[in-house]
Amino acid sequence: EWAAKSGLWKNKSPGLYSNDKPDMKFGIPQFDDMSVNKLLAQIAQTARRNFVVPELRANLLEKERKVLLKSFGSPDFKKVATVVMGEPSAEHKAKVQELIIAEKKAGILAEKKKKAIEEARKRALEERKKKLEQAKLLREGKTVDEVKDGEEAKQDDMEEDVQVELTDEEKAQWHRKSTTQDVLDAALSKCYADFSIPTLEEGFDAVNFAWQAESECGKIVKDWIFAKKLTQRVDDIQPGQWFKDQWAQWTKTLGQWRSLAQEWKDPAKKKALIAKKKEAKKKEAEEKGEEAPQDIEIDAEDIDVSAVEDVTDIGSGEPLFSNFEFEDWALLSARAEFHFLLHAFKKDLDDPDRPSFTEKDVVFYYNKYLKKTFSLRNFGADKFEKFVGLVKDTIGVNEKSAMLEPILPEDTLAASFVKLAEEHRRERVRRLDAGDESAELKFPKVAATAGPAIVRAG
Repeated sequence: EWAAKSGLWKNKSPGLYSNDKPDMKFGIPQFDDMSVNKLLAQIAQTARRNFVVPELRANLLEKERKVLLKSFGSPDFKKVATVVMGEPSAEHKAKVQELIIAEKKAGILAEKKKKAIEEARKRALEERKKKLEQAKLLREGKTVDEVKDGEEAKQDDMEEDVQVELTDEEKAQWHRKSTTQDVLDAALSKCYADFSIPTLEEGFDAVNFAWQAESECGKIVKDWIFAKKLTQRVDDIQPGQWFKDQWAQWTKTLGQWRSLAQEWKDPAKKKALIAKKKEAKKKEAEEKGEEAPQDIEIDAEDIDVSAVEDVTDIGSGEPLFSNFEFEDWALLSARAEFHFLLHAFKKDLDDPDRPSFTEKDVVFYYNKYLKKTFSLRNFGADKFEKFVGLVKDTIGVNEKSAMLEPILPEDTLAASFVKLAEEHRRERVRRLDAGDESAELKFPKVAATAGPAIVRAG
């Protein structure tokens, strides 16, 4: 600001800037590479003057405050921290309302001036048109009336006519709203959890609290951090080893299951599978000195899903997922994906105040961990709660915090997701047989990308 007031021209440069870190690009190398700032910081340490350091982010971080205090280590400096938090003083509130009124008045006046200029332009065009018509009549020898120039808008009267009143919402404002962020979200997300208020132990000669007491300011910071954690996305989170191991195993297992399901639907391959399993059981019985088991007719629809020990063979060689359609495979994948994602997030972030995340960040974290895009449309849903309803046996949403929660423990076996998917499929079939058409699921085939590629066994 002081450079601009000194006559330096600042071009509007591309990039993101905040009130805390404003644009310093003046097209002068020493300004653009921050050399001037560094020089001034060095000079300030030797100058016996009063300095105010109003950096928001740095002043809220203990580590940054200690670095700053070292810069002013001379005994000539009295280092005072002034904490301005909570409800402002009456003087501050009055000043804020005064500035809001001035802004509103300037906006209204600018609009009126713009309108007046437009009206003057239209009058000038109309007068020019009339003069051209009169000139034509005069050339024809006809008598015409004199055209008078239009009156100019009176700017002084315009300003006097502007009356501004504050709304109830504006009267309740403690701070003016700004189109520029105080601290960029990207910078804030990396440090806000470490925000604190200054203390004498850090090296300050005095810590003053301008608006509210120290205990109240401490509570304000603590409550703000906790509330921020519920909504702030963790941009730099990375999948940990637990997730990588679980995801690799799941990808391999799911591929094998889908390959087996396709083979079961092929008559020739199905016959070969049954013969292979029959031979394996016969060999196992011989090794134990027992008789070979007799072939058993099993109706897959009659068995108790929860009692199935091997989802790849319910006893007759048929896999539990033999009747899965496209939608069942998509929901099976979704169950496992969100189960691993939610448990991994809690492990990787390791923050008791933030065990999970809300709906608004689902797409980000899903892509961060699974390296693909999550879309409600892939599951025939227009709202997230509808999707959750399809996999409510695996994930839920906390009523108070709105955070997603895993229903199953982290060591849940992969086969459990198959059983849940089969139970869901059977329930839909029962409802459809009863005439409930709303039970039918039709997902767009683009959702096929939701699962890993089929891995051929052998």
